[in-house]
Amino acid sequence: MELTGTCITERDGMIVIKLDNGYNIGVDPSACRWLERPEAAAPRLAEVLQDPALPGIAIISTGGTIASRIDYRTGAVTSQFNADDILRAIPRLAAIAHYRTHQVCNILSENMNPSIWQELAHGVYDAIKNGAEGVIVTHGTDTMAYSAAAISFMLDTPVPVIFVGSQRSADRPSSDNVMNALSSAAAATSPLGEVAVVMHGSPSDDWCAIHRAVRVRKMHTSRRDAFQSMGMPPIGRVGYPDLDVSLDMEARLRRTGEPLLQDRIEERCALLQFYPGMPPSLPDAFDGCRGLVIAGTGLGHVSTTWTPVLRGMIEDGATVVMTSQCMHGRVCDRVYDTGRDLLKIGVVEGEDMLPEVALVKLMWVLGQTRDQEEAAAMMRADLRGEIRRCSAHGL
Repeated sequence: MELTGTCITERDGMIVIKLDNGYNIGVDPSACRWLERPEAAAPRLAEVLQDPALPGIAIISTGGTIASRIDYRTGAVTSQFNADDILRAIPRLAAIAHYRTHQVCNILSENMNPSIWQELAHGVYDAIKNGAEGVIVTHGTDTMAYSAAAISFMLDTPVPVIFVGSQRSADRPSSDNVMNALSSAAAATSPLGEVAVVMHGSPSDDWCAIHRAVRVRKMHTSRRDAFQSMGMPPIGRVGYPDLDVSLDMEARLRRTGEPLLQDRIEERCALLQFYPGMPPSLPDAFDGCRGLVIAGTGLGHVSTTWTPVLRGMIEDGATVVMTSQCMHGRVCDRVYDTGRDLLKIGVVEGEDMLPEVALVKLMWVLGQTRDQEEAAAMMRADLRGEIRRCSAHGL
């Protein structure tokens, strides 16, 4: 039997062939007969034709799986496409808007960092200032929620800024890149007026959810509907294949006016998840940090042995914020003695903020002020919808 594929690599003593249908198979090398195939000429790239009468959208590329393909050298998925390539790969995008493209970086999202957030914020800001009616940011899914939250705090936007990614690369038959990209374009031309994440809303190709950037989390490693809004429903949805957009009453709408960029950020912040038996000496590793977010147990607790250590950090000028490891509910350090002791030494309650959102917010807050009391007040304030109002049940 003769098998052909786009990529042949070796792993664990087996020949791995990526078949033309997108799937991989492993074959014993002794069963293989090698045939020489002439090198194909590089294809000529088609010109991207756009209609200037359609809404103007900026696509800002950072890389990620939505902009990935197979690396023939290693057989791994690697980020290689830029924004223009996305338009060529998904022609239907040209029927929704006309696009200006800009590449901030070309990385997989585990390599994202705060300095790139700042560059990205400037890119989005410049696009809006230059007339973009909406912005799409292509991004790897693993850290997309961090970046979306960072841009949400750095940039007060009057138009939609849509982060979109793909759980499965374009060379796979189950790829979600086309539907997600088209849905992001529909959301970017909608009445929305905030930073959001648009990804599959179900395992099927029937709709995408529009998630508020500061209330979304990646909840599964590989499912196409991995992203979920936490503590609230999505702020909208995009039907597929019609690309009809419906927004929740809570969604913030477009408005007139200029974007406001506040990109200063304090990188010397950390996120620490408490576990039973964690030694009180561990926070010493964060000596020199200006801010620390703790994902505590339940209502927001750590061992009583931590109290003196945290008191010392706060007295040295650090801001310490308590969040919870629980998926739902909010911090309340007034119920038990442990929590009351934390409040007495100056630990700030993080309400129901997601720990990673609290970290990004703290970085941004400390970039705006060095005053501990002002920083604490800003952390307690709902600035971008990151803190939910208490429900009737007090949760």
